[in-house]
Amino acid sequence: MFKYEIDDSSFLALLETKDAEQLYDLINRNRDHIGEWLKFPSITLGPEDSKTFIERTRMRYAKDEGYWLGIWSKNKLVGSIGYLYLDQENKKTEIGYWLGKEYEGRGLITRSVKALINYAFLELKLNKVEIGVAADNTKSRAIPEKLGFTREGQLRDYEYINGRFVDRTIYGLKAEEWRTEYSFFCKDI
Repeated sequence: MFKYEIDDSSFLALLETKDAEQLYDLINRNRDHIGEWLKFPSITLGPEDSKTFIERTRMRYAKDEGYWLGIWSKNKLVGSIGYLYLDQENKKTEIGYWLGKEYEGRGLITRSVKALINYAFLELKLNKVEIGVAADNTKSRAIPEKLGFTREGQLRDYEYINGRFVDRTIYGLKAEEWRTEYSFFCKDI
């Protein structure tokens, strides 16, 4: 999956080193917004950090260990989504995502998650997709809830972000559930 169209003006694509400046600018503009729930903005201090991240994720892609994609809308990088890991032995993965504040409310994350779910089940032949989100991040939690994931539990004090502990809610969706209950999503992405 190098490029995947999610609608007429938006697509997912592997991040390339040439995207490092644009990735850093997006993170920098949204540092407080993203950093409320995720740790990486606090360690992304310049374009070189973004370049290192991209190179590392491309190596993980080459090793079939997981990867990150840019979310592009109208040829602008607006966010990122990916498989945090690919566990071939246990046939599962976890999807992570974030979006610049100015691009929220357009359904981009929902359509992007649908694409990665379909790819995980139809192409990678995985059995389960998980999504873990900060328990108090209602916008992020709405995605797996809308897409039929089951809330499987909550990990207390999962991460220490911005001087506070953040709980993590774990959602899961099995391939069988996707095929029987939500296969209609396969048609509209």
